[in-house]
Amino acid sequence: MKALPFKIPKTADSSIQVQVDHQPYFYDTLHQHPETQITLIVSGTGTIFQGEYIGDYKSGDVFVIGANVPHVLRSDISHYQQSESTSHAISVFFDDQSFGSSFFDLPELSELRILLHQSIRGIRLIAAAKKSVGQTLMDMTEMSGLSSIISLLSVLNTIANSKDLHYLSKEFTPYVIDENEGIRLNEIFQFTIKQHHRQIKLEEVASMANMTTSAFCRYFKLRTRKTYITFLNEVRIAQACKLLINEDLTIAQICYECGFSNLSHFNRVFKHLNKVSPKVYRNMRTSYQENRV
Repeated sequence: MKALPFKIPKTADSSIQVQVDHQPYFYDTLHQHPETQITLIVSGTGTIFQGEYIGDYKSGDVFVIGANVPHVLRSDISHYQQSESTSHAISVFFDDQSFGSSFFDLPELSELRILLHQSIRGIRLIAAAKKSVGQTLMDMTEMSGLSSIISLLSVLNTIANSKDLHYLSKEFTPYVIDENEGIRLNEIFQFTIKQHHRQIKLEEVASMANMTTSAFCRYFKLRTRKTYITFLNEVRIAQACKLLINEDLTIAQICYECGFSNLSHFNRVFKHLNKVSPKVYRNMRTSYQENRV
């Protein structure tokens, strides 16, 4: 998925940027930037789109998003309906020039070079790594100068040497786009997120892009490496995964609420994307939540 180019604001006296977002909902436009991003979700829930990956995020999650990888944290609809600030994230941005043009070429930093290369796949930290890195990111909001650089290098070292990582996608090749094309694809993206609960015909989406249906299908597949129907199903299943935590809804209700018109088709798509059935997924998540209490 391509996206709007986005510039991270920097000051003349800082080589890295620590950003605190505390608002009703996160910046919800698909975008990309040349900096690597490490983000702690202090509070909030929603869907993360990172490269070719679609999944959920929740309070406490920590993600590493590689340079020039299209991404967005799309807050759940409940955040748009509340006036109080309920979404809170801390992010650190840096690029391969932040510490000097040859810094990451040092032989002692070979593990960090591997990490930065792998980060384009997207990384979710789990277990001890998530807790350790999350706390350091919190502390970095009160730091400046050398302390912030030392803390960032400590974070990168922790991640590079940890097994508590989950890669979001198998592979991804980042690339930069122009603003006009980014706007067009972001409109399609936003439309799909908002309207996934109902039937969507290819003709309707193609008309948004001012294309014929066949031209739109070629366009979307060429730029996202997946068909629009595949993308739409991924959005729907990501929403279904969230709803399955709610025991008040039956699997059939979730199927139709997420835009599927056929329960057997919903089950097939869900199992294809998650490797387990909706029923098994619900039991796994319920057991996980109980063990955390």
